[in-house]
Amino acid sequence: MVITAQERFPTGLDLHKKVIWRTCTPNGGVCHNRKEYPDLHTPANFAEAFSAPCNVQPGEYEGVFDGCEQPGDRLRFGGDGDELEIGWIAYVVGDPVDAPDESSPGLHIQLAAPIDRDGDGGFWGNANFLRTFVDEAGQVQQSDYASLQTEWHAIGDRSHLVGSVPEYLVDRVQELLQAGVVMGDANRNGVFGAHEGAPASMLEPGDPVGSYLIGRMRGEMHDEPVPGSRMPLANPPLSIDEMLAFFCLVEGFPEGGDSAILSGPIDYNACSFTANPEDLNLLGDGVTWEKRIRLIFEFNCGGCHNEQDPQGGLTLLGDGVYERLLEPSVQLADMPLITPGDPDNSYLYLKLIGDERIVGTRMPYNPLTGEGSLAQAELADIETWIINGAVEDE
Repeated sequence: MVITAQERFPTGLDLHKKVIWRTCTPNGGVCHNRKEYPDLHTPANFAEAFSAPCNVQPGEYEGVFDGCEQPGDRLRFGGDGDELEIGWIAYVVGDPVDAPDESSPGLHIQLAAPIDRDGDGGFWGNANFLRTFVDEAGQVQQSDYASLQTEWHAIGDRSHLVGSVPEYLVDRVQELLQAGVVMGDANRNGVFGAHEGAPASMLEPGDPVGSYLIGRMRGEMHDEPVPGSRMPLANPPLSIDEMLAFFCLVEGFPEGGDSAILSGPIDYNACSFTANPEDLNLLGDGVTWEKRIRLIFEFNCGGCHNEQDPQGGLTLLGDGVYERLLEPSVQLADMPLITPGDPDNSYLYLKLIGDERIVGTRMPYNPLTGEGSLAQAELADIETWIINGAVEDE
């Protein structure tokens, strides 16, 4: 396997041309060819992914990896008030209400700590949005880049603010959101990722295991699950020799290196991953039932499909669930709930995506709204799991 990698990919340019460009940037304007971050369609773009911040704008907040979260911008009321880190910010459309809660219309801002305000009612205040950055001269600067004056309510433990957004402020709020507020807890799970350690890079020089781009291919980074669909999305996963070349390139890439490094040889002799290249097998080291899929079903479906009173006779909690999923479905007897390697013949997956062949409604069903769906990242994980053989555990 090592010899194959050496013969196929003697340099970083060979790896980019034969693997990265082929699998990640096949067409202009799609995937990582001038569209999705990071742009990988040229060797120079590929080199810029080293030490670049990992993607924290996935479309759905659930898809953000804790390790990608940056230190959040800060919020301050008045000219000399406390500066509190912003966890996340979201605008809920609708007319203002007198006593808002966590789902009410308004501008919702979750802070890292409670705001120091007395009383239970609202207060009128001018909220200033602050950002710290390093300028071209290497000096730390602070920018007061936006403000919003309105009525605010602190709810819960007073770390959650709701700002009133009457009609005349709607455009102002939209401009604020379009400015790109940096959120310290972008996935809203209560963990401020940058507090746990330095944010990960797309490609971390010297550390392929800690590189987010590779983590998206493997489904994990340093044994921590990475949310989102496995990459490459529209092409087969990289082979072992391709992954070995990628790992060895990243491990030997120097801090501050540029595209010129790619023209040099990949140092397989000094690469630690040549000892056990089989460990880099994407198909054997990815999303499994025990590591991720079981939890998705438990959290999203366990309320109705429990052991005591399972809806439709389907239990998704407790022992024996994995074995049951390989059996025929009750609603479509000629199709198993899960057919390893074939999502299109997996009835449970078809129920989750609302395929026209299902009986009844799409799942998970919300009786309050009459609708329901898993997050796109969760659906992608389940599909990837089935395609890769519906592995139980590794």
